Amino acid sequence: MDLLSSINEPPEYSLIEKQKKELNDSIRYASYIQKALLPSQKEIDRYFTQNFVLNLPKDVVSGDFYWFYRLKNKIIFSVADCTGHGVPGAFMSVLGISVLNQIVLSYKDISAGGILDLLREHVMKSLHQTGAAGEQKDGMDITLGIIDFATNQLQFAGAYNPLYIVRNGSLIKYDGDKMPIGIDPVEEKPFQNHNILIESDDMLYMFSDGFADQFGGEYGKKFKYRPFRELLIKASVLPIKDQQELINQTFNEWKANESQVDDVLILGIRHVSH
Repeated sequence: MDLLSSINEPPEYSLIEKQKKELNDSIRYASYIQKALLPSQKEIDRYFTQNFVLNLPKDVVSGDFYWFYRLKNKIIFSVADCTGHGVPGAFMSVLGISVLNQIVLSYKDISAGGILDLLREHVMKSLHQTGAAGEQKDGMDITLGIIDFATNQLQFAGAYNPLYIVRNGSLIKYDGDKMPIGIDPVEEKPFQNHNILIESDDMLYMFSDGFADQFGGEYGKKFKYRPFRELLIKASVLPIKDQQELINQTFNEWKANESQVDDVLILGIRHVSH
C-alpha cells in the first residue's frame, strides 16, 4: 500500500480489516484445537487396519466429527453431524466428543443404543432444553457402532443417520431412529439397538448428509442418496485408499464451481476378522 492510499484510507476501514484478521486467526486456532480432539489416523489404524476418513469441512472448523474408543475386545466408533456448520457446529462437536468420552469412562458395559440415550440426556441438559416454545432445537444426528472382535458382532444405533454395509456387491441399509440427539418435538423414546453379525471383508460406511445434499452436476441439483449408495458399491471393491480417492474425486467433479453447502464426512471400514 503506497503512502497516498494509506492517507486517503478511512480509519474505520483499517479497523474492520484488523478485526477481520483477528477473527480469522481465532477461527484458525480453533480448528487446531478441534483437530486435536479428533483421533489421529495412526490411532484409527490401530483400531482398524483398513479404513479411510474423508473429512471436508465447509468452513475452517466443522460441525461433523468422528470418534473412537477401545474397550478390551470392543471398538466403539461414531460419525456425527451437529446442528449447523462453522463455529456453531464446532461448539456442538466439542460438546459431543466430551460427553461421549464421559459416558464410556463411566459405563464399561453399555449398548450402542444406551450410549445414544445418555448422549441425548447430557446434550439436552447442557443446552437447557425443556421443549418450551421458541427454544433452540440444537443437537446432532449420529451413527454409532460397537464391534466385538471376539464374536464378530456389531451393535448399531442411530439418530436419523443410517449405517451402510456393502457385502459381495450388495448394500444393506440399517436405518437409525427418526429422532435426534437433542429435544424431540414428540417424545424421547429409547434408541433401538441393532445386533448384526458381520463377515470378514464387509465394508462399513458411516457418513453425514453433506455429500448427498451437495448441489452440482449439469443441472445444479443435489447428488442425492441413490447415486451415493451406487458410488459406495462401486468403491467397495477397491483398496481402501483408492476408495477414498474415488469418493473425493466424485465429490469435486460433481460440485465443480458450486459452493460447498455443508460439511462432508465419510468413514469407511473394511472388517477384518481377528
